[in-house]
Amino acid sequence: MNLKPLGDRVLVKPAPKEEKTSTGLYISSGAQEKPQKGEVIAVGAGKLNDKGERIVPDVKAGDKVFYGKFGGNEVKVDGEDYLLLRADDIYAIIEG
Repeated sequence: MNLKPLGDRVLVKPAPKEEKTSTGLYISSGAQEKPQKGEVIAVGAGKLNDKGERIVPDVKAGDKVFYGKFGGNEVKVDGEDYLLLRADDIYAIIEG
């Protein structure tokens, strides 16, 4: 794959959907929620502020992140599902 996000866009590979509850019960596919975490695959150079200075996103490729449930656009590249988000739609970096 050779996809480079533009501006403040971030390409994220969503984590797999949870198929079991913490107690071991299987969740039907209709009841499974969209994942809200994933791994950053690529990051744009950042958006420009009023002075023409580039604001670099706070995330980098390889970061594990939490993002908004309804943010971004789903894209399919080489048969894989990804999410193209604005950097502002990412809420936190998962450390550890």
